[in-house]
Amino acid sequence: MDPRLASFERLLNIMDDLREKCPWDKKQTLDSLRHLTIEETYELADAITANDLESLKGEIGDLFLHLVFYCKIGSEKGAFDVSDVLNAICDKLIHRHPHIYGDVEANSEEEVKSNWEKLKLKEGKKSVLEGVPTSLPAMVKAARIQEKVKGIGFEWDNAEDVWEKVKEELDEFHTESIANTPEMEDEFGDVLFSLINYARFKEINPENALAKTNQKFIKRFQLMENMILEDGKMIADMNLSEMDVYWEKAKRNLKI
Repeated sequence: MDPRLASFERLLNIMDDLREKCPWDKKQTLDSLRHLTIEETYELADAITANDLESLKGEIGDLFLHLVFYCKIGSEKGAFDVSDVLNAICDKLIHRHPHIYGDVEANSEEEVKSNWEKLKLKEGKKSVLEGVPTSLPAMVKAARIQEKVKGIGFEWDNAEDVWEKVKEELDEFHTESIANTPEMEDEFGDVLFSLINYARFKEINPENALAKTNQKFIKRFQLMENMILEDGKMIADMNLSEMDVYWEKAKRNLKI
């Protein structure tokens, strides 16, 4: 047997055992697992951001377990089982890749994406934006919206035009923020949306970029805190100028 199939069968058998014999696993429902799955997904994302391949292996396994768990509950409800799930995604992939399994030509990534969105509309989708989950984090959602409308040709011609739009939105936000109007929140949202669009043109994933900046800030700040403690001081008793000296030291140390 293919070792991949053997290991997957082993997981399915373990899931059957747990559902039958473990008090905790027997109690779980789709709703009770939902928040745990979200947590596992974020842990997977953290491992990817940190490029920690050993942790990544473990987090992928945790997520595999959750997916198998949902399939098990689905089979108990008579709704679907793991075979239905896997065959459905296989059928979808074959249908959505006519350049591989049919006679359509697609010689670039952009052509593949464009064909993908057009196929979904032919399948009965009323909008190219139907597939964007409502509960996605706002930054990820903005990027997905932009990617999807690009697939049907609703796109800027070049990056410089997008940058001009960023500057326009910045000016509008600045004007409203100086006047402290209620509209400044909307204008700030426009700034973020246009910046995400520009990042996309430069092939920068905005979520990944911000995640790395957050990590960088946390490392610097925690190192600064340690340096202050080593000098026998309390950060709460320091002013901004005093803290900034340690901040610069932390930045230099992390670059070494």
